[in-house]
Amino acid sequence: MKQIDLGSQGLRVPAIGLGCMGMSDFYGSSSEARNLGVLDRAADIGCTFWDTSDMYGPFTNEILLSKALKGRREQITLATKFGVARGEDGSWQGLKGNADYVKASCDASLKRLGTDYIDLYYQHRLDPETPIEETIGALAELVRAGKVRYIGLSEAEPETITRAHAVHPVSALQTEYSLWSRDVEAEILPTIRRLDIGFVAYSPLGRGFLSGAIRSRSDLEPGDWRLENPRFTEEAIAENSRLADVVIEVAKEIEATPAQVALAWILSRDVAAIPGTRKIERLEENWASQDITLRAGHLDRLESMVDQGVVGDRY
Repeated sequence: MKQIDLGSQGLRVPAIGLGCMGMSDFYGSSSEARNLGVLDRAADIGCTFWDTSDMYGPFTNEILLSKALKGRREQITLATKFGVARGEDGSWQGLKGNADYVKASCDASLKRLGTDYIDLYYQHRLDPETPIEETIGALAELVRAGKVRYIGLSEAEPETITRAHAVHPVSALQTEYSLWSRDVEAEILPTIRRLDIGFVAYSPLGRGFLSGAIRSRSDLEPGDWRLENPRFTEEAIAENSRLADVVIEVAKEIEATPAQVALAWILSRDVAAIPGTRKIERLEENWASQDITLRAGHLDRLESMVDQGVVGDRY
């Protein structure tokens, strides 16, 4: 099992974690019993870096994880987030990062998760109305109180990361990163490496597209938020399929699956990844990507495909 150091404060996690968002929100219907089965299997095989947020559900994803955490809390590195405010009815209430909100959100997450500490607590999205110094100051207080062990940011820019890190050490930055979303390579990755901050890639399979399983909008069920995503219009899918085809070709050559190839590429960047799934077989497939080493020729082919351009914005 490959492990990744997130920052210099001692947080070490499996290179492949588990993004739990889709178990409760955004990707259509799901089964709690099946999701708990996936979480149980993840713990069994060592995939013990679990990622959630208070806004998933909203709130229900943390409750789901609380059930899976029973009897194994110390085994799991638990990450959750605050900052995207939602109501009980699912309504969107803006971005919040003021000190009182941070502390109240932490207490609410601890209660839902059934634990007295959070291993990694992220600001999910930046609040443009609150200075980052205030938000990080509140997180630092939570660390001193023992409620949070390490702090992180999500989708933050270099200047904000630098200002935050000056207030309290930031252990991890979580941002979308995959073969078809490589914006972070220009400025963000150099910044966090200079500051010795770890990186966690979400959507490392291009929201499932790089697995080759999505060839038209009909492959997505009603309620799947990708139906509203610019990269999943029929035109974009048709154009971007050539990118997935390269991944499929490499997978055939090395007798792996396309998902494993896409994840092996991410792992070659020395970052952690949190692919999501609601199926045990996909979990095991993703986990096995750690055993794959891509040759230089394969890496060149995979990376050169992005030069052809990706159709559609990330959001």
